[in-house]
Amino acid sequence: MAHPFAQRPSLCGPLRQPQQMLAEQTYDGHKSIHDDAMAADLGLRAGPIEGPTHFSQFDPLLVQLWGQAWFETGCISAHYQTMVVEGEQVRAFVQLPADGEKFTKIWAEKADGTPVLTGTASVGAGPHPPSEISQRIAKLRPPQQLVINRALRVGQQGAGNPEPVRMAHGQHMGPHYPFSLADKLKVITEPCPWYTPEGGASAPWGRAIIPIEMISVLLGSSMDQAGFRGQGPAVGLFAGQEIKLIAGPLFVDHPYLLEREIVALSESARTESVWVRTRILDGVTRALVGEMILNSATLKASYARYDADAQALALALGKTAAVQP
Repeated sequence: MAHPFAQRPSLCGPLRQPQQMLAEQTYDGHKSIHDDAMAADLGLRAGPIEGPTHFSQFDPLLVQLWGQAWFETGCISAHYQTMVVEGEQVRAFVQLPADGEKFTKIWAEKADGTPVLTGTASVGAGPHPPSEISQRIAKLRPPQQLVINRALRVGQQGAGNPEPVRMAHGQHMGPHYPFSLADKLKVITEPCPWYTPEGGASAPWGRAIIPIEMISVLLGSSMDQAGFRGQGPAVGLFAGQEIKLIAGPLFVDHPYLLEREIVALSESARTESVWVRTRILDGVTRALVGEMILNSATLKASYARYDADAQALALALGKTAAVQP
């Protein structure tokens, strides 16, 4: 039956309190924005919880819609709107698609209605409408003058391609992600036996799978190998993210290979962004099993030499323009 009302109904999850896992995260020799002291230096009241943490709250809703296909060919694409700190409650929403449709809108809110993220979700190869991240990339305007990311180029390939990665249950994921999957499963907002050593055999695939939010951790654990370094030290955060499974799920303690490429560079009044696509290949078969696009935004105010470098670059560009015929 066709839906007769202008606004479609939505699925709504319970309020959850996601836990901070990145207080000890370090890169480039300093703490990250997730550290309370670093956050305070940047004018924030506390270290924010990383955006993909909220992806887990959508999993039960999207499995309700699309079953195990969500873990096999699901795509979650989100623009992060408002930071969440530990102790705050968040609720996930999924718009009910029309019968047979494999694409829908998603969003999350704090308990008081403050928006946390907006995005899209889908399953299968499509064709689908453009995802949230695809829409945003399509609307980007060329940056006027990058300062922090001035040495990076669209199309630049990761220096470490292909990067070997894997995630065992007890494996510490390194300085970028100073915890293990086992640690995460103790506090994950939506526990599932399919993620565990004990319950993995009961999953439809006969082995434990990596939660979709932890795919971000798997791919982020080796990101230094790509060599996509801007000027620093400076502090960044995730501004948007898409995780797409093509031949999923991803399995615990299975080898994968990562290939990275810069697909866009952009800036706002407060940030400079590097948009990186990471292709996930099965480490045994070399088949493409998934992709992630990450908008990693660096705060201009966190780079001490930003104004001085910007002035020097502007002067250099002016001199170059003056000598051109």
